[in-house]
Amino acid sequence: MNLQPNPASQRRFKLVALLTVALAGLCAAAPLAAQQAPEPIEARVRDFLQNQAAGLPGEVSVTVGTLDPNNQLPACAAIEPFLPAGTRAWGRISVGVRCDSPVTWTAYLQAEVAVTADYLVAARPLRAGQIVGHADLSARRGNLAALPDNILTDPTQATGHKTRVAIAAGSPLRIDMLRVPHAVRQGQNVQVMSIGPGFKVASEGRALNNAAPGDSVRVRLASGQTVTGVAQADGTVELNF
Repeated sequence: MNLQPNPASQRRFKLVALLTVALAGLCAAAPLAAQQAPEPIEARVRDFLQNQAAGLPGEVSVTVGTLDPNNQLPACAAIEPFLPAGTRAWGRISVGVRCDSPVTWTAYLQAEVAVTADYLVAARPLRAGQIVGHADLSARRGNLAALPDNILTDPTQATGHKTRVAIAAGSPLRIDMLRVPHAVRQGQNVQVMSIGPGFKVASEGRALNNAAPGDSVRVRLASGQTVTGVAQADGTVELNF
């Protein structure tokens, strides 16, 4: 009986073995080649937020969370950060990252934009109906992004106005604590500033309610659409997207 191996069978066996090794190598290498490195994403988001926060009062600092190093996202050649609708570069936020090449995917990172500046607090207890003077005010330094949006930062915003409620010493002063003349009156024609990531558009409308600076005001635009924004001290209305 001839027990010598068939040369053709030997060649087929070697070919299958080589293909098996090659496929195993490709499978092992594929995840490493496809995985998105976290560092470029985090750096791009940090630069994006710093640009978005340019011009804010005070000292701006940006902290960006980490992308999961074990993510299964394909490596991206064109990273585009963006802010979800209605979000601005202020406080704790979620930032989107969009990839369009070579494949499409979207991820989100947590971030914080802190704005350190002086704001006003009551230097002593104030009773309801009291007219605020310079001696009633004191400055405190802190993160404005962690405080209410209508916090006061300039003494001229408070002096000469009556308090609406009693205010404890050391309490941060907000515009709604004071009886401030209306910046916008019902029926008044107002300029509406629509502000979002990378754009600022002006339009006109008619105010539907009275509002002091920092208060919400509803505006009917020339198109008939009704929007809600924030009254500014100069009489304009600001919409943030």
